[in-house]
Amino acid sequence: MPDFAIGESDFLLDGRPFQIISGALHYFRIHPDSWADRIEKARLMGLNTIETYVPWNLHSPRPGVFDTSGLLDLGRFLREVASAGLYAIVRPGPYICAELDNGGLPAWLFRDSSVGVRRYEPGFMSAVTQYLQDVLEIVRPLQIDQGGPVLLVQVENEYGAFGDDQTYLKAVAEVIRGAGTTVPLVTVDQPTDAMLAAGGLDGVLRTASFGSRVPSRLEALRKHQPTGPLMCMEFWDGWFDYWGGRHHTTSAAEAAAELDALLAAGASVNIYMFHGGTNFGLTSGANDKGVYRATVTSYDYDAPLDEAGNPTEKYHAFREVISRYAPVPDELPAIRPPAREFGVALADPIGLLQGCGGTWSEHAALPTLDDLEARLALFRTELRGGGPALLTFGEVRDRVQVFLDGAPVGVLERERHERAIMLPHTRGRLELVVEDQGRVNYGPRIGEPKGLIGPVRLGADELTGWSACVIDLDNLPRLWDSAGPTPSALGIGPTAWRATFETDGESNLFLRTDAWGKGLAWVNGFCLGRYWRRGPQETLYVPAPLLAPGTNTLVVLELDVMDTPTATFTGSASLGFTDL
Repeated sequence: MPDFAIGESDFLLDGRPFQIISGALHYFRIHPDSWADRIEKARLMGLNTIETYVPWNLHSPRPGVFDTSGLLDLGRFLREVASAGLYAIVRPGPYICAELDNGGLPAWLFRDSSVGVRRYEPGFMSAVTQYLQDVLEIVRPLQIDQGGPVLLVQVENEYGAFGDDQTYLKAVAEVIRGAGTTVPLVTVDQPTDAMLAAGGLDGVLRTASFGSRVPSRLEALRKHQPTGPLMCMEFWDGWFDYWGGRHHTTSAAEAAAELDALLAAGASVNIYMFHGGTNFGLTSGANDKGVYRATVTSYDYDAPLDEAGNPTEKYHAFREVISRYAPVPDELPAIRPPAREFGVALADPIGLLQGCGGTWSEHAALPTLDDLEARLALFRTELRGGGPALLTFGEVRDRVQVFLDGAPVGVLERERHERAIMLPHTRGRLELVVEDQGRVNYGPRIGEPKGLIGPVRLGADELTGWSACVIDLDNLPRLWDSAGPTPSALGIGPTAWRATFETDGESNLFLRTDAWGKGLAWVNGFCLGRYWRRGPQETLYVPAPLLAPGTNTLVVLELDVMDTPTATFTGSASLGFTDL
C-alpha cells in the first residue's frame, strides 16, 4: 500500500517529496449526483487532492443519530475522489466554522448549560468522542495506507482564535488516533504568534489559513513549525456574502499571483474554496460582531467553479499557475449552454396564520425556539386591555412579525437591535411569527438560544398564557394533502404557494426571487434555501439532478409579500451588486 508521511521539509509519498495542491469541496453543499462532475473539474484544473469539512450538526441533528444519507454520504464522496485518481483531506472538527449554522456544532449540545463546548469537559468530550468515532469509522478504511485516498486528518479548526485548552486539543487528537487514524494529523490557525501558539499541538503538523502576503505568512508559520512541510490549509480566494451586504468578489489576477507565490515557495496549498456550492435548506450560519449578519444561501464564494459548477476566470488563471509546478491535463471542462428563461403562476395559497400546519402546545411563559426544537414558529395569546401600549422583548433572535387580530403591525429584527413596537390597541388576538435566520458560526455567541429571549411585556406587565405552533418546514411541501387552499389569506402573514413546471431534467436552473419578499422555496420536496428581497442574492440554484424530465413541483413559503405570485426560472445566477 502507498505510504504518506511528514518529512524534514516536505510531505513524502512513498518516500518522495509531494506537494499537495488541493481544493475545498464540501459534499454537503453539492447535490450528490454532481460530486463526480465537480471532482473531475478539480482534476482538470491541476489539483491532486480534494479537501472537505465534516458537519457534525447536519450528520447528528439529534443525540444518538448519525445520518449519512443523500448529501451526507461522506463515504461515497471519498470513494468518488479516489475514482478520479485524487487524494483527500478530511477535516471533521468537531467545530468547523465554514459559515455553517452554529459552526457545525449541533444545537442540542447547548441545551445543557453544564456542557463545556470546545474545552476538556466530560459532557462535551463524551459527545465529541462518539461523533469522531462515527466519522472515522467511515474514513478509517479509506486512508491511503489502506488503499484509499485520505492523506491527512485535521484536529479541531482554528482553535487558537477561540481558546488555549491544550488538554482538550490533546484529547481530541487522542480520540482521532484511537479511532484507527494512521495518516498524519494537522491543525490550522491564522498565522499570528498568539493563534499558532494557542491552537497548535506538539507532535501535530501546524498549517495556516490566509489569502495574501504569502512570504510573511509562511515566515510566521515556520517560526512555530521549525521542521516539516509548510502548508496553507485555507488559501482564501474569495469570500462569503450576508443578507443586506454586497456580493464579494476578488481579482483573479491577484489571487493567482498569491497562489503562484505559495507554490514557488514549495508550500502545499488547499484552495478555499475550489467550488463553494450552496447552503441548501436552513444550513447557512451568521456572524455577530456587534451587528448580526445572516449568511446568504449561495456559497458561490467567487471560487474557480461558480455555484452551478461552471469554470470562471479564476479557474483558468489558477490552472495556468498550477501548470508551472505540476502536470495539468490538456482537456478543459465542457460548457453547457444555459437553460431558457420561463415563468409559471403560483397558485393555491395557504395562509399559515389560519392553520400553521402543525400541532399547538400550551405554555405559561413564551418558549424559545430551542424549547420547541423549531426554526420557525407561530405564537398566539389573547389581549384583554384597551388602548395603545408598548410591546417589548428582552432580545429578538432573529426576527419577529407582529399581528393583531390577523392584521400586520410590524416587524422587529435582531440586525437592527429592535425589541419594542407600539400596538394600536390591546384587545384581541396577538400573533407572533418568530424566525431563526441562522446560528452564529464564529465567536463567543455560538450556541446561544434562538427565539424571543426574556419576558414579553405589554407596558409593565409580562404576557402569559401562550399557544405555540411549530411550522414544520419538512412537511410544508405536503400542506395541500391535508389542508384546503385559503385564497382569502393572500398577502396576510406567512403564505404557502405552489406551482408545476416542465423541464428537460438535464439543465441547471436558477429561480428568480427578486420580486418576492422573504421566505423559502422547495423543488420536488427539496429545500433550495432562503431568499430575501434585501439581497444581494437574487436567485436560488436548482441543481439539474433535482429535476425530472417532464413535470416538477415548486413550493414557496412567503413570509412577507410578493409583488406578483409568479415564479421565473432562468439559466444563470444573479448574486447581486459587488459594491454598495
